Amino acid sequence: MKLHELSPAPGSVKDVFRKGRGAGSGNGKTAGKGHKGQNARSGGGVRPGFEGGQMPLSRVIPKRGFVNIFATKLAIVNVSDLERFEDGAVIDDKAIIEAGIIKKPLDGIKVLGRGEITKKLTVKTTAISETAKAKIEAAGGKVEVE
Repeated sequence: MKLHELSPAPGSVKDVFRKGRGAGSGNGKTAGKGHKGQNARSGGGVRPGFEGGQMPLSRVIPKRGFVNIFATKLAIVNVSDLERFEDGAVIDDKAIIEAGIIKKPLDGIKVLGRGEITKKLTVKTTAISETAKAKIEAAGGKVEVE
């Protein structure tokens, strides 16, 4: 393969659509913005959440309590979910995601103690509950908190 033989995959490259370049382009004159009005102007439009002067929903709905924006969000996995792994397997975040138990690890994964486990597993995780740790160790497994 040589440099001059390279080409992008078919259908992956489209021509750039240039707005406001004459009537023949199919999008000339007002360039898809219609006639006059706030949205036709340069820099026009309203800010996100603006409802035309009506009190915005974000200000109407009552706020209660405190939301900690620095809180760590942990994905939850139960001990019964780990039963699908083979005996003697090493289970980490990557293995749990590949098995399809969770989709995203968020800030980490926490193993909770719901269900039973019979297999001898080595679990490497961000956090684990005391009951989950006891159940894994009772089955002959090991727990490593990273």
